[in-house]
Amino acid sequence: MIPLTIPSPSTGVLYLGPLPLRAYSLFIIVGIFLAIWLGNKRWIARGGKTGEISDVAIFAVPFGIIGGRIYHVATDWEKYFGPNQNWVDAFKIWNGGLGIYGAIFFGGIGAWIGCKYYKIYLPPFADAIAPGIIFAQAIGRLGNYFNQELFGRPTNVAWALEIAEKNRPTGFESFATFHPTFLYEMLWNVMVGFLLIYLDRRFKYGHARLFALYVVFYSLGRSFTESLRIDEARIVLGLRFNVIMSLTVIVCGLAYFVISNKTKPGIDTKIYRSAQK
Repeated sequence: MIPLTIPSPSTGVLYLGPLPLRAYSLFIIVGIFLAIWLGNKRWIARGGKTGEISDVAIFAVPFGIIGGRIYHVATDWEKYFGPNQNWVDAFKIWNGGLGIYGAIFFGGIGAWIGCKYYKIYLPPFADAIAPGIIFAQAIGRLGNYFNQELFGRPTNVAWALEIAEKNRPTGFESFATFHPTFLYEMLWNVMVGFLLIYLDRRFKYGHARLFALYVVFYSLGRSFTESLRIDEARIVLGLRFNVIMSLTVIVCGLAYFVISNKTKPGIDTKIYRSAQK
C-alpha cells in the first residue's frame, strides 16, 4: 500500500487574477486580521471599546514584524552575512524568516507603547489578545508550507510532506518525504488557542496570566517541532538554540504565572489608566 503523502505547492506565489501575492506574506496578513478581530471581541467583553485593539495594533504589529526579522537574522546571520551571501536578502521578509520569540518580545514593546498612548493597562490587553495571536501563528505556518521550508526529519509516515529536491538540505537530497512540522505546529497552535479561551472562561484569569499560559503552551509545542527540524541552526549545549529559548520561556512563563497568582489574585479590576485619548 502506497502511503498518502502531502504534496508541496509548486510555487510560493498565489495569484489574485493578474496580481501576484507571496503566500508567506498573505498568510501573515490574514493571521494579523484574525488576531485583531478576535482580540476586539474579547476586549469588548472585558469592558473595552471597539477599535482599541486595532489602535494598539498599529504600534504592535510593525514592532512585531521587525523584531521577528531581527531575531531570525541574528540567529541565522551566516545566511545573510557569511561568505558568498548577499546581505540585502536580510530585508526580503517575503521569502520567509520571522522568529516568533523576537516577534513576541518586540511586539510586546510596541503594544506597551500603544497601551501607554491610549491609557490602557497592558495586562488585560495582553490577556484579551493571547488566543488571537496563537491562531494567527497557526495561519502563518501555512506560509512555511508554501515556501517548502522548516520541515522535519525524513519519514515515511502516511502524512509525510513531499519536498522538491532543490529545497532539501545538504545531505538529505536522496529523501523525498519529511515530517510536516508546519502542520504539527499549526494543529498544536489551534488546540492551544481553543484551550486558552476555555481556561479563560472557566477560571477568569487576569493580570496577563492567560498571556503567560499562551507563551508556555506555545513553547511546549515549539520545543517538540524544533527538535524534529533538520534545517541549519545554531547549537547551544548540544541543543538547537530555539529549543533552549523555548525551555527558557516555559520556565519564565510558569514563574510569572505562579508569582502573579499569589501577588495579584483575581481578575483585573481596571483596564484604563485614566481618561482615554
